[in-house]
Amino acid sequence: MNVAIAKKAILCIRKLMEENRDLLIELDSKLGDGDLGLTMTKAFSAADDRMKNSEESDIGQFFLETGMEITRSAPSTMGTLVATGFMRGGKALKGKTELSPADMILFFRAFADSLADRGKSRPGEKTVVDVIEPAARAMEGASDDWNALADAGIAAARKGLESTKAMMAQHGRSAYYQEKSIGQQDPGGTAGLFIVEGMLKTFKTEK
Repeated sequence: MNVAIAKKAILCIRKLMEENRDLLIELDSKLGDGDLGLTMTKAFSAADDRMKNSEESDIGQFFLETGMEITRSAPSTMGTLVATGFMRGGKALKGKTELSPADMILFFRAFADSLADRGKSRPGEKTVVDVIEPAARAMEGASDDWNALADAGIAAARKGLESTKAMMAQHGRSAYYQEKSIGQQDPGGTAGLFIVEGMLKTFKTEK
């Protein structure tokens, strides 16, 4: 698993964001300002456009630069969180030119921790943390196999997203809705699911 696969993963995330742009807009319009679909599409379109021609062989550096491009192209709250996740994940993999399942676990653990740190949030507060954290935790408990790792991470992310419907928002614009946010699927968590799926499905397919 090398940078070529990482490039395919970013492309896969881009496609998922583009395909689900209207869904993200719809969800965000209920709990935010409705621009999440535009932000995530812009972020990963820019990241893919820049990184697909990268000659970087260090996968950690590749993901670090991916995060930096997301910061430049989508300097919103969610854009900053996602960018931080990629940069922190990249730092965890610095110096690696090949990835093992254990390395992917390191990436998502660093990604999840960065979201909690930067967003000052924790599980149960109806944010993207409720999707990425359980995915990281499930991968940590999976066997050292790409298929098992991907299946565990994706299943946990989907379950985490479903759980956000029962939560009351605690952060950002969503928090203004308080009890009215209960019953709504978290928009940021939805975008987080597409990141988990895009990364893990690509690495599983290309193993």
